[in-house]
Amino acid sequence: MKYGNVYLGCSGWAYPTWKPGFYPPSVPSKKLLQYYSTRLNSVEVNYTFRSLPSETAVQSWLADTGDGFRFSFKAPQRITHILRLKNCAEPLDRFARAITPVANSGRLGVILFQLPPNLKADPAVLDGFLLEARRFNFRAAFEFRNITWFTEPIYTILREHQAALCIAESDELSTPAVVTAPFACYRLRRTDYSAADLAAIRENLRSHATCGDVFAYFKHEEDPAGALQAAAILEELRTDV
Repeated sequence: MKYGNVYLGCSGWAYPTWKPGFYPPSVPSKKLLQYYSTRLNSVEVNYTFRSLPSETAVQSWLADTGDGFRFSFKAPQRITHILRLKNCAEPLDRFARAITPVANSGRLGVILFQLPPNLKADPAVLDGFLLEARRFNFRAAFEFRNITWFTEPIYTILREHQAALCIAESDELSTPAVVTAPFACYRLRRTDYSAADLAAIRENLRSHATCGDVFAYFKHEEDPAGALQAAAILEELRTDV
């Protein structure tokens, strides 16, 4: 297995406070993404949860990174938190248009639909939403934050639409490790990871990569711990081919 289909990063890159642990002190703010892409090969853009990026911004992101770099995006809160997956044709269309340059370049990772904790499972709504979203050909990953979603009927719907159950872990909740798509998505949000934890994550990513692309994102904080952990795992995968 080669590391090339494992995409590792954080949920953002614009953190000057990552100097000097991750970014060298000499790297200017406008060059942070460019440097980030020399050590990590993907990023989850959380910006799109609250606002759609301009075409100029998207083109600059593409220009700052290489062909092997992948951009994943968090779906707008209007879709997940306001409309709660119902009647989403218009906001889906606007979102898809905003990220079209990334899709056209072949550098689109996953689209993360992170649902609010107070949204309980509704199989009919999920199925209807995925039918609507199918026309955009997204690799959709769902982060459910209410335990009512973790049932076989929900997994069946995800499998039917080749949508991933995002394997998310935090100090409060961990998602069951159920495979529902030909790709995998991880969000690693625990406060602390031991060396043994990181070794287990590395082996898990390596194992899943034998079946398809794997996208994994560590937590972004004011300190660079997550970025450094992701970079260390990616470097180990690069040297272990």
